[in-house]
Amino acid sequence: MNIFHHSIRFHALFKFSQISHSTQLHLKNVYSSLAVCMFVAAAGSYVHVVTRLFQGGLLSLLCSLGMMVWLSMTPHNSETEKNRLAILAGFAFFTGVGLGPAMDFVININPSVIVTAFLGTSIIFICFTLSALYAKRRSYLYLGGTLMSGLSILFLVSVLNMFFGSAILFKAHMYMGLVIMCGFVLFDTQLIIEKAENGDKDYVWHCVDLFLDFVAIFRKLMILLAMNEKDKKKEKK
Repeated sequence: MNIFHHSIRFHALFKFSQISHSTQLHLKNVYSSLAVCMFVAAAGSYVHVVTRLFQGGLLSLLCSLGMMVWLSMTPHNSETEKNRLAILAGFAFFTGVGLGPAMDFVININPSVIVTAFLGTSIIFICFTLSALYAKRRSYLYLGGTLMSGLSILFLVSVLNMFFGSAILFKAHMYMGLVIMCGFVLFDTQLIIEKAENGDKDYVWHCVDLFLDFVAIFRKLMILLAMNEKDKKKEKK
């Protein structure tokens, strides 16, 4: 059998028969908003690293949390849609500013790590998102309890490491966190689908869930790559 005689139907790659048309439109809004959030967050990181107009730290964290609370308190309807999108942009901006200190650490080691981490995060995010979209509905929702337990373990490890200051324990914490956040991409994607199928079309808030997943994966991957690069430089010396 000659496989080259068969035409490849690329449209089939994007056919999600288990998801209703209205939910597919909802997901388009979610991912469009997510793309804008990434751009705005990149602008926030640029402001910190290059212009130094805003400094990442406690203040940027409080601002991003304030924006999230404000967004959660603003009702979802057609009249408030523009305001909520503006709040979402503000949240993404201050989140990007908050990445500044980690980027400063990475730039001192090797600036190219940032690009590598972003590309790696994008590939990871796309792969796990497609896995969730193509998988049977609700098949990954069982991960919720396991992922929350994993977050509890991460918190305990971070508290313990405050006393021990172990680099090995810190790396283990980062790798474990990276795996857990990949799991959250699967879980949150299918949870958004289920919410949309049940009438919850708040694409702005759903975007926040996925944006936080992306940022968490990017931060952890960036720091891990930077630490590995630093170890390589030490070995060469």
